[in-house]
Amino acid sequence: MSHNKEALAFASSAQYWDDRYRLQGNSGAGSYGRLAAFKAEVLNHFVDAHAVQSVMEFGCGDGNQLSLARYPRYIGYDVAEHALARCRARFADDASKTFFPAQSWQGETAELVLSLDVIYHLVEDAVFELYMTTLFAAAERYVVIYASNDERLNSLLASHVKHVRHRKFTDWIVANIAAPWQLKGFVPNRYPFDRRDQTQTSFADFYLFSKGNQ
Repeated sequence: MSHNKEALAFASSAQYWDDRYRLQGNSGAGSYGRLAAFKAEVLNHFVDAHAVQSVMEFGCGDGNQLSLARYPRYIGYDVAEHALARCRARFADDASKTFFPAQSWQGETAELVLSLDVIYHLVEDAVFELYMTTLFAAAERYVVIYASNDERLNSLLASHVKHVRHRKFTDWIVANIAAPWQLKGFVPNRYPFDRRDQTQTSFADFYLFSKGNQ
């Protein structure tokens, strides 16, 4: 989908994404097609297997990924008001789902907190650190992150753009998130990144964190 290049000039992560949704862009290839189906399969199985009753997501995007989800209760946050407006319209008849601006979060929690295809879009260190801290502060039992985890991708990918910054986020978690959080699971992408088919493959994998011995 084409965008107005001037309107999408990069100033900050939040500004970029609100402009993108305002200009009728979407959440990206990872939220559509076989990648979205793969993510939904992993997440729906996790929710079922662990009897999760409440899910919170930081970076809900346009809601297309959510349309494949089976969550008893869902709260979505996003920095882009235009994305939130789309979600509220799309799920207007579903009382189990609510949506709020990311800056309005004030300590609300859920059993499972999700971060899907978000971390590598947080190019500013302060934004990244606040986001990561919030993920674990909001989670009662589990945090599931779907993202790249290799800084080398920044130099390896010729398609690198200003709104993408790959990080070794697991190192940050080890250094900054206290016990009892532990990495309890890893699910590799069914469709690993192939630069020849960047819309149907991904450099993101699933990292499953658990609080204590859950």
